[in-house]
Amino acid sequence: MEQAMNVFVALLRAVNVGGTGKISMGDLKALCEAAGFEDVETYIQSGNVVLRSALPAKKAKAALEAALAKRLGKPVGVLVRTGQELAAALKANPFPKADPSRVIVLFLDEPPAKGAVEAIEIPGREELHPVGRELFIHYPDGQGRSKLKVPMAKDGTGRNLNTVAKLAGMAAARG
Repeated sequence: MEQAMNVFVALLRAVNVGGTGKISMGDLKALCEAAGFEDVETYIQSGNVVLRSALPAKKAKAALEAALAKRLGKPVGVLVRTGQELAAALKANPFPKADPSRVIVLFLDEPPAKGAVEAIEIPGREELHPVGRELFIHYPDGQGRSKLKVPMAKDGTGRNLNTVAKLAGMAAARG
């Protein structure tokens, strides 16, 4: 009997951003395929990969992190979600009236610690709302202008709602 294949979206931390962790999307696709992943497709230059694997999520994450560390010579954090988890995050968006390009979903391995989000000093009009392992951040004046410091961002990676929607669609198309 053939093993069931899981569809995952891998979100790489700090890849092709600010001069750290440079890897072309073609090389990233080849790296994923060499690591045993199938039906690999990348999306935009910020380290987004939709792929299939017989591995469970935690093992797929570990395999991808190991392959990236070997290739780049330093650790690269990877956050893994199923297409269903991305679709659920879109539905859970606490800022449905906001411009989707100004809402960032910060993906984390674990939910933020109790009280951690409430302890963040908000310097402007930003709004934060945790939902499970995701932290939704609304930047009404744009992320580039914001002085907001989110301590748990060092452990996760953010994507705007437009990107999350595109990745969820790519994953759904794979079944």
